Order: sequence, then C-alpha cells, then structure tokens
Amino acid sequence: MRGAVLSLLLCLPGVADAEVLDAAAGGFTVRHSVTIEATRREAYDFVVRDIGKWWHDDHTMSGSAARLHIDAKPMGCFCETLGDGAGLVHLVVTFANPGVMLRLTGGLGPLGLMGASGNLTFDFAESDGATTVTLQYAVGGYRAGGMDEIAPAVDFVLTEALDRYARYVATGSPQE
Repeated sequence: MRGAVLSLLLCLPGVADAEVLDAAAGGFTVRHSVTIEATRREAYDFVVRDIGKWWHDDHTMSGSAARLHIDAKPMGCFCETLGDGAGLVHLVVTFANPGVMLRLTGGLGPLGLMGASGNLTFDFAESDGATTVTLQYAVGGYRAGGMDEIAPAVDFVLTEALDRYARYVATGSPQE
C-alpha cells in the first residue's frame, strides 16, 4: 500500500468503532451491513464483477481501483495488476457460492505486512426484493502494541468500501 494508506490504517484513533464487534491484542472482528435494491445474485455480481468501479483508489497499491479484480473461485484472488507483468494478491478466495457468500482470506493491505491474516466474508440475504449485504472481517496476528489499536482504522476503510458499494449499486457511481 502507498504510504498514505498505511498512515490511515495505523494512525486513525478518532475513527468511530461502532461496528468493531471485538478487539484484543491478538485480533479483532468488524462487521457492516447495507441493504440494496437488487437480487442476491445481482448484489454478488456487483461485488465480484465491479469491484474496480466502487473500491476507493486510495486503498490500492497502484492508486487505481480499476486495476482490481476478483476471480471468484476457490484459490482465485482479489488481485491488482501493476503493469509490466507485476501484480499483487490482496486476498485469496477460499469460498464462493454465487449469490450466497464470498469468503476471501489473507491480510488486506498493510495487515499482510504485519503477519496478520483473516477472513473477509460477504454474505447476501434477500428479502422483499432487496438484499442485505453483510461484510465481516475477522483478523488475527501479531502487531507490536496489539491488533486492537488498528481495528478502528480497518473498520473505517471497510465502512467506506461498503458505503461506496451501496452508492454504486444505487446510482452507478460510488461518489456521494
């Protein structure tokens, strides 16, 4: 990740942590949900097919979310192309059930540099013509000072991502 992203993840003590389910020295869990006007399968496809259209450029190595893609099959990846044959695996797909659940495993962004890993899960639940998308990231690992100190910053990044996703689905643009 670029320096600004690392700074964001490590230095945001004031970020609201209402969605941090638990946090301790060895790890944390964050969870967020949004309800969108789409079927479960459509909601899933927006995550997989369009991640480069709603993920924030600031949370990429290249500075361009358009370089992101998800190969939604076991051992597929949430990857970023960097040009000239270079690339980066952000997370590995460990479970894919289109329209139901997508689970990615690894250390998102600078978490991987810390020796931390986790499961980032997207669950899709349809009711009355709308789908609730729940994103949960359970992370464990070592970090000097404890993993709990960075939970609010990771929560902030994932809150932003899910908000951008919901705006993209609703309007075709992730911008406010």
